[in-house]
Amino acid sequence: MLSVRLVMVSSFIALAAACGGYSSAPSPTPTPTPAGGPSTAVSIPSNAETLGNRAYAPDNLSVDVGTTVTWTNNDFVDHTTTSDGTGWNSGAVAPGGRFSVTFQNPGVFPYHCTIHPGMVGTVMVR
Repeated sequence: MLSVRLVMVSSFIALAAACGGYSSAPSPTPTPTPAGGPSTAVSIPSNAETLGNRAYAPDNLSVDVGTTVTWTNNDFVDHTTTSDGTGWNSGAVAPGGRFSVTFQNPGVFPYHCTIHPGMVGTVMVR
């Protein structure tokens, strides 16, 4: 009987050691800062869902072709930056999160938050 207990305890210790320590899910990687080309920032301020066309700061942005625009969510709730046409969709950007798009073609690109449709902005690329 003692040998059975010894085998069970030994097996339990071996199993616990093989499982290793605490492990968590991998953290998301932040959007890298653009290397080289021009960049500009857009802030999503606190209580943005109540600000309408002032929810993105600046809400009307004019940039050159090749510029990377980075939206930073400084609010306490999720937001998106989503092109009104085919272009980009950030998905939910959590508080403190960032999302970047590099504009390769000239044009006018209106966008909105899919969670709070009253939040709107425009990027004009020259």
